[in-house]
Amino acid sequence: MTGTFVGMPTFPVAARRAVADTQLRRNLGHATATIRAKRAAVVAEVDDWEARRVKGAEAKDRVLAHLDTYLLQLEERLTDAGATVHWARDAEEANAIVVAIARERTSGDATPEVVKVKSMATQEIGLNEALEAAGIHAWETDLAELIVQLGDDLPSHILVPAIHRNRAEVREIFHREMGRVGRPAPDDLTDEPARLAEAARLHLREKFLRARVAVSGANFAVAETGTLVVVESEGNGRMCLTLPETLVSVVGIEKLVPTWEDLAVFMELLPRSSTGERMNPYTSMWTGRTPGDGPQEVHVVLVDNGRTNVLADVVGRQALRCIRCSACLNVCPVYERVGGHAYGSVYPGPIGAVLGPQLRGRQGALEQSLPYASTLCGACFDACPVRIEIPDLLVHLRTKVVDDHRVSNGRGVPTAEALAMKVGAWTFAEAGRLEKAQNASTLAGRAAGRLLGGRATLGRLPWPLSAWSEARDAPGPPKETFRQWWARTHDDDPGRQGRGGDA
Repeated sequence: MTGTFVGMPTFPVAARRAVADTQLRRNLGHATATIRAKRAAVVAEVDDWEARRVKGAEAKDRVLAHLDTYLLQLEERLTDAGATVHWARDAEEANAIVVAIARERTSGDATPEVVKVKSMATQEIGLNEALEAAGIHAWETDLAELIVQLGDDLPSHILVPAIHRNRAEVREIFHREMGRVGRPAPDDLTDEPARLAEAARLHLREKFLRARVAVSGANFAVAETGTLVVVESEGNGRMCLTLPETLVSVVGIEKLVPTWEDLAVFMELLPRSSTGERMNPYTSMWTGRTPGDGPQEVHVVLVDNGRTNVLADVVGRQALRCIRCSACLNVCPVYERVGGHAYGSVYPGPIGAVLGPQLRGRQGALEQSLPYASTLCGACFDACPVRIEIPDLLVHLRTKVVDDHRVSNGRGVPTAEALAMKVGAWTFAEAGRLEKAQNASTLAGRAAGRLLGGRATLGRLPWPLSAWSEARDAPGPPKETFRQWWARTHDDDPGRQGRGGDA
């Protein structure tokens, strides 16, 4: 399935491994705390931040409600500006389009290659792998993406794909790998950020100057003018967008904003929410092709890849508001402890837990486990600049997973969970049955108290209850129910009936 790291286990299995990696937790804890603090400081400067969040959400909802109209408007404006628009229903079609363009434009090159702007959409469709399979090298030019690519690694964060690496690890990767694919790292390279950035800059410069094809995504696409927008912090995107002869932009169909006025709102929301900056250092905007300036051949690939399926869900569709800022990752207590790889997808963290299963479907065990990768604490909603109700979506998807299992059983045999729920419903439906069950639990509580020496919690329970107790301490049964306590302490009180309502 496109967008899923092949061979990844379910979230609980991967998370257990990640939590055991102390270096990973240390790297994540430091990085997410730093980004959170920066974001909190710049958001606090804005008096009407909540009003801007509302405006951003409303603009996105307007797009989703009239997506067909805005997409046709975008296509018309792009075509009028000299760009070629392609439509791709899924990852396979999108990859085939980009590979065909790149193969034709690099056919005479000794080493066919393209340079890439950081793009979640191209990661989602597996474009790098498709290009490599066609004999075309795809070079990532974003610093963090470069680290991941040289380290034969996988991204673990939307904004900072190499967040799980520290500076010493990056230095080792540069020393070991840069010389194999281009200009080697300096022999005296240290782990100082400025020196690491300089090594990357020198390594990439020759690729920028040599490449004839570039591939980008787009943070936003303005329907009223056909303008594509890329925001970045390093300037590598600007090099890719201006130097090569041919530019191919892969854009998810939900990236539209209706007008420039709407874009202005997002240009305030995105930098503060993502990098904790008032304004991103580089904003590149282009509208089709300009003779004599920049790429002379511009292609835009509009990708669905499951988005219309998400749009059909009136609850789940709000996930398509996402502007890929990663604010939800940086505040998530689960992500901070397990990192992005545990989610098994290019979209990790809270937004990945709701977006991935919707884009790819819930057929796989990994996708079914992702809606449970959350404590439902709500921090993700508080941080989201477009007010995506991620906790509500997680509960919504959990319901669907449960319904899927009920339907897929097929034999009419209820699951253990369903049986437990039926027994619980039967017990709670009648006061007499509930009282008998409570009395029985107190007998068990007294026996457990004697066996456990008075401990209030149970340790590891036998199967099948071990599925509960292996992740938490199970509370021991009470030695006395409330009804028993009331009868014992109030039987001789003549006024107990009058005070019963206060109990």
